[in-house]
Amino acid sequence: METSKFVELGKVQKIVLLITSLLFSLLLLFARTSLSSDQSLDQLARDSLKPEIAFENGRPTVVEFYADWCEACQEMAPSMYRLKRNFQDEINVVLLNVDNDQWLDLIDKYEVNGIPQLNLFDSNGQLRGRSIGLKSQDQLNQLVFSLVNNETLPKFSGVRESDSSKLLFSPLPDNVEPNYVGPRSHA
Repeated sequence: METSKFVELGKVQKIVLLITSLLFSLLLLFARTSLSSDQSLDQLARDSLKPEIAFENGRPTVVEFYADWCEACQEMAPSMYRLKRNFQDEINVVLLNVDNDQWLDLIDKYEVNGIPQLNLFDSNGQLRGRSIGLKSQDQLNQLVFSLVNNETLPKFSGVRESDSSKLLFSPLPDNVEPNYVGPRSHA
């Protein structure tokens, strides 16, 4: 005949087990929250300056055109967050969702045809260049360093200097109909 023996935990063992369980739960929750690049993208966008404010404060500005469904945008979000945090006193970071109709005029004006697209503006609001596609933390740092120090933009894939100094930040005039073929168009 088999007998079952249940070992009852002592008071100290129960407390240690409870504390360990709570710490493990908090660790999992923290890891899930901090590793979610989609949430980082969403948080970064919510904390982003409005374009009109960014272009009035005399700092260079990085405008990222992104979409929630864009895997490259999600992957780049933690790097953009670190960029914003590390250079918070030197640059503006603005995120504009291409799926938000509010930004259609800017999407058209800056010819956004691939995302993520970074438009790089000097402290006077003049377009210095743009970058299309996923960029590493090091590449983003190089871009910002060039903007802050008013140097030539680095030459790596997807980055080009602006050949026009006439592209200042401003909404389209009321009498101009924007062309809505852009990154959301699947035609």
